[in-house]
Amino acid sequence: MKKWIKLIGFISLTTLLSGCLVTSAVSTVVGTAVDVVDAVTPDIID
Repeated sequence: MKKWIKLIGFISLTTLLSGCLVTSAVSTVVGTAVDVVDAVTPDIID
């Protein structure tokens, strides 16, 4: 029974961690894209 609890805990932790990694990676990509667009098209936005 303890093995199952450890396994479930490990899977949950791994899922949480990979979710955080994916979220931060997406945020970085979106931030970079916004910076690039802002740098390329300053006249249109302003």
